[in-house]
Amino acid sequence: MNNKWITGMDLSTLLAVEENGGKFYDHGVPGGAMEILQKYGMNLVRLRIWNDPYDEQGNPYGAGDCDIETVLTLAKQAKQLGIGWLLDFHYSDFWADPGKQWVPKAWRGMNAKELEQAIYDYTTEVLEHCRKEDALPQMVAVGNELSNGFLWPLGQLPHGGSWKRLLGKVQGHSDTVNELNQGGAISVQSRRDVIDEESEISPDGIRLSDAYKNIAAFVSAGICAVRDFEARINADAASATYTLPVMIHLDAGGDNELYRRWFDHYFANGGADFEYIGLSYYPFWHGTLDKLQYNMNDIARRYGKKLVVAEVSMGFTMEDYASYEKLSAAERKGMATKPEAAAMVPYPMTPQGQADFMRDAIEVIRQVPDHLGCGFIYWESAWIPVPNVGWANAASCEYIHDPGPGGNEWANQALFDYEGNALPALDVIGEYAGKA
Repeated sequence: MNNKWITGMDLSTLLAVEENGGKFYDHGVPGGAMEILQKYGMNLVRLRIWNDPYDEQGNPYGAGDCDIETVLTLAKQAKQLGIGWLLDFHYSDFWADPGKQWVPKAWRGMNAKELEQAIYDYTTEVLEHCRKEDALPQMVAVGNELSNGFLWPLGQLPHGGSWKRLLGKVQGHSDTVNELNQGGAISVQSRRDVIDEESEISPDGIRLSDAYKNIAAFVSAGICAVRDFEARINADAASATYTLPVMIHLDAGGDNELYRRWFDHYFANGGADFEYIGLSYYPFWHGTLDKLQYNMNDIARRYGKKLVVAEVSMGFTMEDYASYEKLSAAERKGMATKPEAAAMVPYPMTPQGQADFMRDAIEVIRQVPDHLGCGFIYWESAWIPVPNVGWANAASCEYIHDPGPGGNEWANQALFDYEGNALPALDVIGEYAGKA
């Protein structure tokens, strides 16, 4: 994907949606979701992989059942269409995000060094499986939304991803973090002046300083596995032609303090080099587009990495879709964009509002200095509401310690309506893909 505008789509649940009756249309003409999205410029498919998304009895965790076989089925479909794909390692048996980074069942009880080796071995195993199936990825994300750490508890940062939780540990200061940040994010050095990382201990007995060291080591183990795999591919070829760029991905794309703190610590702890910083940006959770613009511009200058908004979406309706899922109220959470969240967004949740938001978001990315804004990946663009394809089920809720319930939380943010019809936002996306 070097020097190419990325028009990406996360399609991790697509196989499950199709298997449970999902159909897709473009102006009334039926077609496969990938083919329709490719028509509007999609050139990268993002697919998450979970280590072992099944319980001890073999029951699948749901949400696409994103094991290696599912991932490769979708990757091969993309390849057949001439579309590249991004392999998104969660290094967990189910969702990994700022609220949960649970160690895979098979890795429980390992110490930090053992986890490093497990990451290296697993990354290598998956990539070699891709090679064997002639479905090499074009990009790899080592971890998913690592804002609050990686492989808890050894790599866990204060929950919430903010120093606000540490205000009781600020020495000799009554300032809040927001006050400290007036005029821009403070540096890691000045933060160390007021935060005693050596004395800050997690409930699991991990020093904050050690958590940062572990995170850098864990991520670096995955990156080293990617580099070694890339080298083996090229050693077996007549010439060195295969490159596999690496992304490190955080959430909260409008939080500049988070990005400076996280990446400053990563590099200070000897983290391996990589090519892309990925940002999640959801307008109902992550602040204004102005905050996203500020953060992207700042970290582009500070780190010199290519930037991709690795997850983005916006609602096209607030109409409920329970009848499509065939679930009772007690069996579903409903849409993530609750009315109070939707009220935070300066765009109406209508088809036109979704299209207008995407136009403005893409403009923000295109304006990043030095052409380092390289594109976006729309999250779960084809997760329309059908039975049996929720975000979790009883088995997976037990694994992630979540009370549930399940159901699809994202259907009102897809790029297809509830009947599978392509929405106007795709016209905007296609327009900018044509400008690349």
